[in-house]
Amino acid sequence: MEATIVSDDLKHYPVLLKEIISVITPQHGGTFIDCTFGQGGYSKEILKYKNTKVLSLDRDAESKKKAQQIEKKYPERFHFKNLRFSKLNNLKLKNENIKGIVFDLGYSFVQIKDPNKGLSFNSSGELNMMMGLNEFSANDVINKLEKKELEKIIKNFGDESDAKKISRNIVKFREKKKINTQDLVSIIERSKRKKNSKIHSATKTFQALRIFVNKEISELIYGLINSVKILKKDGVLAVVTFHSLEDKIVKYFFKDLSENKSISRYEPKIEQKKLSFLMPQKKPIIPSDKEIRENQPSRSAKLRYIIKNNDSYEIETDVVKKFSNFLEIENYGSKL
Repeated sequence: MEATIVSDDLKHYPVLLKEIISVITPQHGGTFIDCTFGQGGYSKEILKYKNTKVLSLDRDAESKKKAQQIEKKYPERFHFKNLRFSKLNNLKLKNENIKGIVFDLGYSFVQIKDPNKGLSFNSSGELNMMMGLNEFSANDVINKLEKKELEKIIKNFGDESDAKKISRNIVKFREKKKINTQDLVSIIERSKRKKNSKIHSATKTFQALRIFVNKEISELIYGLINSVKILKKDGVLAVVTFHSLEDKIVKYFFKDLSENKSISRYEPKIEQKKLSFLMPQKKPIIPSDKEIRENQPSRSAKLRYIIKNNDSYEIETDVVKKFSNFLEIENYGSKL
């Protein structure tokens, strides 16, 4: 995943902010859920509209400091929960008019640069990568999982063509000593057959580890499922993704809810399911040239959204089955 803040400690850039506000229309009031509070960019913008309430979630406990500042300003209209967004169904929202739910799946510059989180290959010391409410760290993954398991994680979550060689060299190296961040970077660089001048050799492997350690695939899938259940009629679910695997999941899920599957004219006719969602545009919304110039990491951002057309809680989707191979790989973590 990419950061959503540039390397300016003082200036925060919520990606596609104008576009998000245009899509969720807080000017009409209602309750909104900011599932990835971060530095609070979306929440603060929504709260500018007087008839709104915002419930913000973040698994990173560090976000609570920023949230407390907003709670002081809007004590009746803003609430923060240190919670993974896959647990949305645990919230008591029966009487809330949920009109919009927003996900920004990128990491902030603050998080990337936090040496304690160890998200960056420029970090030193022990591997971590835990964003909060985790069960294991990258240190556990690299030093304990088997070679074949490491290969599948790096290949599937990082799209790394040299995953086999990298995982083999990891296992070989750790026989001599425990692997830290700079050891891992060195192993990856020695393992790469071809060097890409545009991205660091360790980028894909570190992405894969971040996804695995934070269970980002199951988090996203169950976060999406629980979101569409609690939305009210005319409510909007908007998701900003930053890499192809996230976008693939969101695109499939939205299409599954808003379109009937095509059937061959030679197959027997079956009753098509009643669609509960509308997808106003199939192509994602991307940042303007101006936004990319001001905030370079936003270049890979894609915004997709759907609108609910009834108040039904039940939904029908096969998204879990569709991406079951990734969920099975995530289950390697149960050994740690």
